[in-house]
Amino acid sequence: MLRQLPTFVHPDLIVGTETSDDAGVFRLGPDLAIVNTVDFFTPIVDDPYVFGQIAAANALSDVYAMGGDPVTALNIVAFPRGRLDINVLVEVVKGGAERVKKAGAVVLGGHSIIDPELKYGMAITGVIHPDRVIRNVGVRDGDALVLTKPLGTGIVTTALKRRKVSPAVLRAAVASMVSLNRLASQVARAFPVHACSDVTGFGLLGHAVEMAMGSGVSLEIDAAALPLLPGVVQLAAQGFLTGGCRRNREYLADKVVVERSVSAALEEVAFDPQTSGGLLIALPARYAERLSKKVRGAGVRTAATIGRARARRARQDAWVYLR
Repeated sequence: MLRQLPTFVHPDLIVGTETSDDAGVFRLGPDLAIVNTVDFFTPIVDDPYVFGQIAAANALSDVYAMGGDPVTALNIVAFPRGRLDINVLVEVVKGGAERVKKAGAVVLGGHSIIDPELKYGMAITGVIHPDRVIRNVGVRDGDALVLTKPLGTGIVTTALKRRKVSPAVLRAAVASMVSLNRLASQVARAFPVHACSDVTGFGLLGHAVEMAMGSGVSLEIDAAALPLLPGVVQLAAQGFLTGGCRRNREYLADKVVVERSVSAALEEVAFDPQTSGGLLIALPARYAERLSKKVRGAGVRTAATIGRARARRARQDAWVYLR
């Protein structure tokens, strides 16, 4: 479908759709470019205020992945009139506004429609210097990979829908999803980062494949080094898997190799679609631990080095190896 869409060429278009990047970037002047992104989805938690926070943090994350700073937000609302109390929508939008304010941006308004199912998200505009854009391509042989948030939000929220998740596990997942990638992004800008992407619907392995294919390298991910939400491996082993996890696995079947030493449950976590996930950062290996330490010092305690990049040895090489 995407191949049938028109492509846009413009002298000030810095990042378009060609590499499935996290956001688009357009130059306004020699020292200023705007970063544009949009995201919305159906509720994944019961509390409407928290749902709004998660949706906003998820949308803001794309700007942070590009190395930019969000400045404005527009609400996107689909609401089942007559089926839910209007105060539910009030709380959702309040939650979104709280996260936007935390990001130092402003909500300018938005648009709503009547729909059978509640949906919410935001269109975000950020700013960045045209020469400081961080893309999801550009990974080099020998780079290390740093991940800033724990994995497993899709599995935890699936267990929540079936009322099979403990309060402590749910609290940890919610705390991760509502947290902004602002601090991690700001810390990363002080390092020679070659590429970055935020881990969302395609899961860790899906976003890793996009980075690898766009950069012409293979990525090796250490399964034992992955930061995980508490209890998520046990939930995966019990079968609390999303439809998105299955679709990710099918799409990535010819692009990813999972070694036999990796447990089935941990493999599922690596394919699990994330909501408001962390930043996956590629940079020279000598800076990786220093970056992780500074990100942890800024309050993101789960930042960890999870793998490395290497030159592809042959065309038949997989793009990503989970070991």
